[in-house]
Amino acid sequence: MSNPYNVNGTDILFDELRVPSGTAGIDLYVRNKRPAALTAFTAERTIILVHGATFSSGSLYDVPFNGMSFLDFLASEGFDVFALDVRGYGLSSRPPEMDQPGDQNPPLVNTDTGVSDLGTVVDHVLALRGLDRVNIFGMSWGGTVAGAYVSRNAGKVNKLALLAPQWLSDQPIPIDTGGALDSYRLVPVRESKTRWLNTAPEHGRATLIPEGWFEQWADFTLAEDPWSDGRAPDRLRATNGPIEDIRNYWSAGRKYYDPGEIRVPALLVHGEWDFDVPLDLARAIFLELRNATYRKWVEIGEATHLVLLEKNRLLAYKAVRDFYREDFAPEVAR
Repeated sequence: MSNPYNVNGTDILFDELRVPSGTAGIDLYVRNKRPAALTAFTAERTIILVHGATFSSGSLYDVPFNGMSFLDFLASEGFDVFALDVRGYGLSSRPPEMDQPGDQNPPLVNTDTGVSDLGTVVDHVLALRGLDRVNIFGMSWGGTVAGAYVSRNAGKVNKLALLAPQWLSDQPIPIDTGGALDSYRLVPVRESKTRWLNTAPEHGRATLIPEGWFEQWADFTLAEDPWSDGRAPDRLRATNGPIEDIRNYWSAGRKYYDPGEIRVPALLVHGEWDFDVPLDLARAIFLELRNATYRKWVEIGEATHLVLLEKNRLLAYKAVRDFYREDFAPEVAR
């Protein structure tokens, strides 16, 4: 446990956990941030986050722009927050095949594995905190992992928040660039700013990412895969199992899971300029959440798929905070 540090007037504790995955040689890395004064743990104030198909939870949720990350924000608002790296990502163990050239093995770490790793961490947190339920958050591919888990394990979940989750598409899905799939791909992190900005309209690009934020994010992201430093500088290994699942499910008109089986309160957050999950896809999955206890949609203006790393990030942060905080139930006749 690190010494407390202060965010928005709240002292925050940061723990790093290694959770056995059930597979020999594979441990799951989990970040935990919470208020130092928090001593009574509840389902309503406990959140587990899972990342997307390319970048880890640290990269997406814990880069401290202007001295505060998404995890810092949630902890400063009174939440006990856990963010896991699925195997093959971030600081979790990588399958041994990832130490070999990518073309020597089939795609690694598919969505089934992501759901299994999330379930392992949920059970660990439930036991650690003496709870029977937690809140869950997932973005992009992590939204599929989270949604699938919740659809099958509603008894362990209090609320579900999704940011730009995957859904069926009859159009090309940008993250799948085509061609044969190796076990993993090498992502040119420092070259990704141009693609990121180009998903926004030209008039919004100059101010989308505040000055210095991209460089801070790139340094943090690359530090989570030091293996690549001497082999493929400025590139990050990302597994191709999620891309294979795009071809087998989302681009093939097959649902990986049924959102209609989600029966807890659900939030969907979406960015106006999201090129990876366009508005029609987000609307389609929102309509599929028909059996949620209740459902909310929050649209963030002037934001892309990576809204949590952009100028309007606090709008998304606060939408997630408010959803987990609120005590709401649909009215019935009296």
